[in-house]
Amino acid sequence: MKLSRTVGLAIAVSLVAGTVAALAQISGVAPIDPTANVVDAAGHLRVPVDYRTLYQALGSWAIAADSDHGSKEMHAVYASPGAIDAYRKTGHFPDGAVLVKEVFATSTNEMTTGTVSHADKLKGWFVMVRDSKGTHPGNPLWGDGWGWSWFDADKPLKTTSKDYHSDCQGCHVPAKATEWIYVNGYPVLRH
Repeated sequence: MKLSRTVGLAIAVSLVAGTVAALAQISGVAPIDPTANVVDAAGHLRVPVDYRTLYQALGSWAIAADSDHGSKEMHAVYASPGAIDAYRKTGHFPDGAVLVKEVFATSTNEMTTGTVSHADKLKGWFVMVRDSKGTHPGNPLWGDGWGWSWFDADKPLKTTSKDYHSDCQGCHVPAKATEWIYVNGYPVLRH
């Protein structure tokens, strides 16, 4: 009698645990590793698969044309799940947070609302992974708290960046005080 109660209780606990795990996966509560399929053991980065559906929109930038009206580029930036909430709580992106910037060439036209620029052709992606612990020493694409890489539109698996100091960081120098990220351009980070 005691054995059958023990077996019955064990079966009931297993069923409840299985149901909770299944419901968590269905509801999207199951934790997502933001660096899965983004960083390999050696620290090589790649553009994350399905970032447009799995990540949150962080914000957009328009880069003004050099000599004409309108914009020459548009940047759409995405943050891995939980990164925005963590930033709002602490004022810092947590280790493992992934930022993906899509860089588009633009098309500018006159419309009834005025001169309008819109994203046209994808030029590539810029991917950053937060790493305050320096987990990839010796890798020239990791340092100053981040992994850094540029990817051409036709090569999301292979970076063209060789060294983050010369290939990536220069554009971020004005944002050094905010851990190299232009946080002022992302209203979603404000409380």
